[in-house]
Amino acid sequence: MDSSGDVTLAGVGKAFGDVAALDGVSLRAGARETVAVVGPSGCGKSTLLELVCGLAAPDRGTVRSPPAALMPQRDGLLPWLSALDNAGLALRVAGESRPRARAAAHEHFAAFGLEGFERARPRELSGGMRQRVAFLRTLLAGRPVLCLDEPFGALDALTRGQMQRWLAGALAREPRTVLLVTHDVEEAVLLADRIVLLSPRPGRVVATLEVDLERPRARTDLEVVELRERALTALGEPAGAAEAAAEPAGATAARAGAATEPSAPAVPGSRR
Repeated sequence: MDSSGDVTLAGVGKAFGDVAALDGVSLRAGARETVAVVGPSGCGKSTLLELVCGLAAPDRGTVRSPPAALMPQRDGLLPWLSALDNAGLALRVAGESRPRARAAAHEHFAAFGLEGFERARPRELSGGMRQRVAFLRTLLAGRPVLCLDEPFGALDALTRGQMQRWLAGALAREPRTVLLVTHDVEEAVLLADRIVLLSPRPGRVVATLEVDLERPRARTDLEVVELRERALTALGEPAGAAEAAAEPAGATAARAGAATEPSAPAVPGSRR
């Protein structure tokens, strides 16, 4: 286990039966860096995060990481718990008393835009609020590495843009080493210090792009647009494909005022 905050994968391969998920993947995330992993569906991005979090072992190669916490694609909020108790769940699992866990979570509610919703159940929260609760739960696990798996993929386009700006601010206040998995190239450029591009399955690194841009960043910044197009070209996508990729199913309804609400699946795991 690495205690420096660095995450390093060297020549990592992983297969499930006859299906190879990752093949010879090498990457590094320095302490307090945000590294985005981008690639098409099924290329092993989520598997990579599971390896970093210690939820699976590589078939070959090495994975070195400090303790890491995973925020899965869906928020995983427990429907019978309040927002406050869901946020403090990692602390409860670690052995903290309910009052102490609630107090620790409540300290962040105002900064996370959740003040006044402490007693709300998940069904009473918007999609963006649910994701903020899930991120706070991941943060309060106290691990130096955060693995975020498509954290905003289930949100409509407008809410996703708001959450991207919010996440950038949250990481500025609470710096951690972050591995961000996404298939949204623009999201990667807006949030990351470095972008690792993977091929279709089995996932192999096809390019690594440094994002040497000041924050905050806007999607209309010329440098952001240029880097997005470079990434798309490396992935073999036509120019201008980012706009289409950034529009999830149901976004038309979202623009008309509909909200997309992710469901609550299993409780996420983490490296101990």
